[in-house]
Amino acid sequence: MTQALRLTPLLIVREATRAIDFYVEALGACERVRYTNEPLGLVGHADLAIADLIFSVTDELPAFNSDAPTSLGGSPVVLQLRVADVASLYDRMRQAGAEVVFRLAEFCGERMARLRDPFGHLWIISEVVEELTVEEIRERRNAVLAAMATAAAKRPE
Repeated sequence: MTQALRLTPLLIVREATRAIDFYVEALGACERVRYTNEPLGLVGHADLAIADLIFSVTDELPAFNSDAPTSLGGSPVVLQLRVADVASLYDRMRQAGAEVVFRLAEFCGERMARLRDPFGHLWIISEVVEELTVEEIRERRNAVLAAMATAAAKRPE
């Protein structure tokens, strides 16, 4: 039997039951399956879906090197989710308790924002507003980065 290749992010959180509720409310996720670690009363594994995108959630379990971002001082991973209506998703995430890291703005042909969910995971949510070539994106990114470097150089220490 041939297995389809796939990559499924597993989000480790404290209070997985609350996190699942957040992802259902804020992202419109659908819970597909949940397995409980009955001896510990924790979520051992849950699969959620946003349309055909699958991600998993589990409760923190340090004994298995499964540490939540809140235990590690943050997460170096950013989850990117492109949608058709980013403004609605931005509002839903904020109303459900996500913290705005970068407000909704246009950047290189996309309207995007960065938020931190209540469980420490970072999300970039976006929608395409202008179809650009790779070269056009590269040029626009370089112009923005150059402007940022110039502004930083002018800032007094």
